[in-house]
Amino acid sequence: MAALRPEIGKARRLVVKIGSALLVDRTTGLRRGWLAALAEDVAAAKARGADVILVSSGSIALGRGVLGWPAGALALEQAQAAAAVGQIRLAQAYEEVLAPHGITTAQVLVTLEDTADRRRYLNSRATLETLLAAGVVPIVNENDTVATDEIRFGDNDRLAAQIAVTVGADQLVLLSDVDGFYSANPKEDPSAERFEVVERITARIEAMAGDPVSGLSKGGMKTKLMAAKTAVAGGCAMAIMEGSVARPLSALAAGAACTWFLADADPQLARKRWIAAMKPRGEVQVDAGAVTALRGGKSLLPAGVRQVAGSFGRGEPVAILGPGGEALGKGLIRYTAAEAKAIAGHRSAEIEAILGYAGRAALVHRDDMVMDG
Repeated sequence: MAALRPEIGKARRLVVKIGSALLVDRTTGLRRGWLAALAEDVAAAKARGADVILVSSGSIALGRGVLGWPAGALALEQAQAAAAVGQIRLAQAYEEVLAPHGITTAQVLVTLEDTADRRRYLNSRATLETLLAAGVVPIVNENDTVATDEIRFGDNDRLAAQIAVTVGADQLVLLSDVDGFYSANPKEDPSAERFEVVERITARIEAMAGDPVSGLSKGGMKTKLMAAKTAVAGGCAMAIMEGSVARPLSALAAGAACTWFLADADPQLARKRWIAAMKPRGEVQVDAGAVTALRGGKSLLPAGVRQVAGSFGRGEPVAILGPGGEALGKGLIRYTAAEAKAIAGHRSAEIEAILGYAGRAALVHRDDMVMDG
């Protein structure tokens, strides 16, 4: 099994989830020394060319400490108020530990709706891709100040998995208060065994998931397993490890105890399969020049479009047809049907004059497209 274990040092795009119990001490507040050590790991990953995104819990825990509210359940409005106070301190802390390494940070707050809605999903993805291309380390958290139960992830394990799939990450690491996935809750069953590698999440594996063991963390093993299912289906390997050690990513690279869930495929292939399985809501017919460009791996620009048919919104799937109506592939379009019809045949530089706002240059980006054959 050790031979199957992914190497974190080879991650091209890495998402790291930090739990509240690691980041915030109930008595002393933020564990700044631990966070500074984690920043060294992030800097090392960046130095070897990896993109890094941090999904961080802790805003509510930090905020309630500042406000002097005792431990225990908070009413929704109290939790949101604590998040508002804590979030600004959390972002500042990350900025302070990463800036000495020459790393710029950005705060990205999302809700479940932002990933469930295709238009918001594409906007979130484009923002994160732009930040990563600029060398920025995004600090992602659920927008607890506005999210209500029906639009919440509810835990950052699943949020981290969704972010990993959104950006096409190849590895996700959950820094937790447990050192992996066990056959039973190790705090209750001393005979429980830790899995080194889980090649496939079966019904038997799912039945082994237990409940939370920390007073600060919301995510138990069930939510971690749900996160793993999302990640591996999207082509992202996922590790669960105990993260309280200084420089946990270095420890993971050195062989620290953990459980790796292996990906079904690479992220790009998994995304292509997802798009290929969608039912098109419309059609975009292109000219011969666009066919050549698309076959060469380019994005679809408005200038190469001859005709647009159907009724669709931003982020919805469309069929891409050649000059003779032959099927070329599918893609997630970045404009509504009306907008696509208006800019069809025009250069990207003309989009703002036609639509009244500066839209995206590509009608369908190559990362959101799968070609037949």
